[in-house]
Amino acid sequence: MSTEDTPTPAAEGPASSAERVLGPEQLKALAHPLRIQILDLLSSHGALTASGIADLVGESSGSTSYHLRQLARHGFVQEVPGRGTARERWWERRPGGFTVEMPGDPGDVAATTTTAMVNREFESARARKIQALLERGHELDHRWRDASRLQTVSLWLTADQASEVLAAWDRFSEILDRYKDQDDAPGARPVQLHFNLFPLVDGTENPS
Repeated sequence: MSTEDTPTPAAEGPASSAERVLGPEQLKALAHPLRIQILDLLSSHGALTASGIADLVGESSGSTSYHLRQLARHGFVQEVPGRGTARERWWERRPGGFTVEMPGDPGDVAATTTTAMVNREFESARARKIQALLERGHELDHRWRDASRLQTVSLWLTADQASEVLAAWDRFSEILDRYKDQDDAPGARPVQLHFNLFPLVDGTENPS
């Protein structure tokens, strides 16, 4: 099982071949709720300063600046070339997505705990966006309301069939490439597309 974190097409485009699997040190560096929140903001809002992030998350600019430096140290963010000053730097997500894989050794408690925490924080960030839509969706123009959808599909699948669905999603995700680099396009705004496929852990598998 893995969790993919891919910047929105408006910011950087789908990951595809640029995607990387996080190692233990990168996972450890990411295992902080504020760092994941910062990374999520840079994905959805584009480049921001430490002060701008601080205003959005309710933290001090000193705190966000520290966490930005740590994220940069481990290859998650970078300074925007040619923008900002020595006193105020602009930061952006590094191109490409990444995958958080579940540890192969169930007995590795530290790795399992860290991975679960990182995945949980990413899911919480997604949930906050959906909750904001439910609470404030009426403020959107009708064209955006009509272009939005929240849908859950429940199926009975074999593992091979689930893999077929994943392969179809991978093919579809390649289509999103045509919408990359649109952060300055007239009428464009940040959007998110979520896709989850997973077995219900409290379910049982039918006999073969």
